[in-house]
Amino acid sequence: MEVQQGALEGVGIVMSFWQNRRVFITGHTGFKGAWLSQWLLQMGAQVHGYALPPESSNSLFSILQLETRMNHILGDIRDSEGLTKALVEAKADVVFHLAAQPLVIDGYKFPVDTFDVNTMGTVHLLEAVRQCKSVRSVVVITTDKVYEPSTLGTPHMESDPLGGYDPYSASKACTELVVQSYRRSFFNEHGRVGIATARAGNVIGGGDFAEHRLIPDICKAWSQAKPLVIRQPRAVRPWQHVLDALHGYLLLAQQMFHTPQISALAWNFGPAQADMWPVEAIVKHMQEQWQLRTKQEVSVQIEAAVYHENPSLLLDSHKAHTNLDWQPVWSLSTALDYSLQWYLAWANSADLMAVTESQINTFMQGVVTDATRL
Repeated sequence: MEVQQGALEGVGIVMSFWQNRRVFITGHTGFKGAWLSQWLLQMGAQVHGYALPPESSNSLFSILQLETRMNHILGDIRDSEGLTKALVEAKADVVFHLAAQPLVIDGYKFPVDTFDVNTMGTVHLLEAVRQCKSVRSVVVITTDKVYEPSTLGTPHMESDPLGGYDPYSASKACTELVVQSYRRSFFNEHGRVGIATARAGNVIGGGDFAEHRLIPDICKAWSQAKPLVIRQPRAVRPWQHVLDALHGYLLLAQQMFHTPQISALAWNFGPAQADMWPVEAIVKHMQEQWQLRTKQEVSVQIEAAVYHENPSLLLDSHKAHTNLDWQPVWSLSTALDYSLQWYLAWANSADLMAVTESQINTFMQGVVTDATRL
């Protein structure tokens, strides 16, 4: 089904919609899941999370003390019975499916687990949704890497062929097909549930401590006075702040709650064309800002890449601009500056919950339509 221009009324994030809304998040202990949980809590939602334990004690989930502030359920999305029980008991209205094996390099190391978690985990989630009659809106998070790599260097549109060179990318392309199949086979008849996939760019922001990600690698290396090691200085990616991606997910879930058949499709949420920088430009900007703010000289080393990675990956988000009234709020330089602010606060043992809350409130000033609580 094609979305026609103007088919959806863009109204921004409606605070009153999310107040007391029952929201179920898989993968809430991860980087993106923790930011989403915090944002929803600040809007007054009833947040339920289902995920594996955080990977370390310094995870954003632990820093924000989310275990004590939401309904935190430990579980594996490959456990169909446990997942279904948790979702039904939550009586969720809205579901965000973020639980995944999220790293390209780990996909090469653990391909079977990557396909099992990312593809079959989504099957289990959608089976659980079939058993939970309260659910109205489901956003399944995939990735910008679901597309068949293009040699033309043009931004990918949602209609482009799915593909995936590496196991991680291919597993996420399989996820897209799973969602499409379930939507057509089980959820189209009565139009009760809207199920969409969201394909965001390379998200950045404070609190990401995963290995083999550029901004965490930069901040961990330089905060320990070590040289930064990068693999592909000329690689281009659709970099964006995590809050810009989450803004798209929230808008999409909100719209599907009211118009499931119109908005239940695949959506790109990527940065403006001018903000799709190569790695070396990101590193240079961060190096200048780090040295300016810390008065500490930092160094960079280039190391040959071991695994194949696409040299260029760009997203066309025109459909989201036109039909959801979504567009990036923070430029890449602003996103990098807010990320640096967070990591410097972390390095200086500052109040990170206050920093995170403040950044969300600042971001919300431009996207919330009834922000009486800000």
